[in-house]
Amino acid sequence: TLKNIAAIDDRIRTRAEHWRIERMAIVDRNVLRLAVYEFLYETTPHTVVINEALEIARRFSTFEATQFINGILDAIKLDLEASAKESAPDEVISSHASTS
Repeated sequence: TLKNIAAIDDRIRTRAEHWRIERMAIVDRNVLRLAVYEFLYETTPHTVVINEALEIARRFSTFEATQFINGILDAIKLDLEASAKESAPDEVISSHASTS
């Protein structure tokens, strides 16, 4: 939604090296925004989100744009997975500490 656009664009900005969001093709920008929204706020598996985004890009954009979108989404996916792994050990430790 529009209230989440700043957080979504920040995620894209961190991985779209040498590209300003405003300069991206409208289709590419919005495919990225939809996918990142799903990454952040929905429970759809990240791989499924990327595959769906690439299908849309193949249909409505260029081959080069599809590669660009894939690279950005894959990098964001890896960032999110790394963040999840960093927070998971604390949760495991606290759950074990409370049962002792």
